Order: sequence, then C-alpha cells, then structure tokens
Amino acid sequence: MSIELDIQQAELLSDWSLTNVVQQMLDDLLQQLQAEQTYVCAVCLVDEATSAEMNNQYRHKQGATNILSFPYEAMPGVETNLLGDLIICAEVVLAEASAQNKTLEQHMSHLLVHGVLHLLGYDHVTDEQAEIMEQLEIATLAKAGFPNPYLQIDH
Repeated sequence: MSIELDIQQAELLSDWSLTNVVQQMLDDLLQQLQAEQTYVCAVCLVDEATSAEMNNQYRHKQGATNILSFPYEAMPGVETNLLGDLIICAEVVLAEASAQNKTLEQHMSHLLVHGVLHLLGYDHVTDEQAEIMEQLEIATLAKAGFPNPYLQIDH
C-alpha cells in the first residue's frame, strides 16, 4: 500500500520539491486507512488564471483556490489503481503559507494529505465529516513531524 505521485509542471513551484518525507507521509496515511493497494495520483501545479478558470468551471466559484481534487471514476466492473488528480495553484499556496507563517513544505504537505483524502472519498461538508478528516490530517502530519495545521491559521 503506497501512493505514486506524478508531479506535472513542477517548475511553477521551484522552491518546493517532493521529498521522501512527503512520500512517506502519504504512504503512512494509506497504511492508517488500511488501503490494500498502490495508488497512482497526478499532481498538477497551475497558475492563478488556470486555477480560477477550473474553480469556476467545476465548482462554480470565483477566483483561484489552493487545491482542487478530481477523483478518478472507473467504468463499472473495471479495476484500477488510479486515484485521481490534484490541481494545486502554486501562487495561492505560496501566499497562504506566507500569510499563515508556515513553511512551504508544511502547507504543501497539508494540502497533499487533504487532497488525497478527498480522492479517497472523504469530505468536510458536515461538522462530523470535517472532524474525521481533520483528525486524519493532524495525525498524518504529526507522524511526519509537522505541527497541527489548524492551530496556525490566523483568523
């Protein structure tokens, strides 16, 4: 049980590189969730204009967002290890990390865990769902040595 990440357009975020820590963290998440296979997930880094366009097209919301997740939906009866796609807006992530006094690695790691959970079917529409998702994120990040991301957000 592990996850293979296919990073596309990494030059948009030259200050951050996928490290063994991030890979191990996502593998630990899958182990915690008792996943029984290796998944493949595409991560595409985009600019603000592309993020805003996709956010409007798929979520009917204006402006760029930090991450969008698109779970892969296999045809009925077809087994696959494709998890889905994560679209990350490099400019938004950099701005959020700075505004929240986080390192880029802290914030990007949190977003990757958050996005992978969405691809696995988790959501945060209700308070109960949000609590489950946040606890999984906090535990996964803590195991990798990152602080609770929800305690650092300035309101």
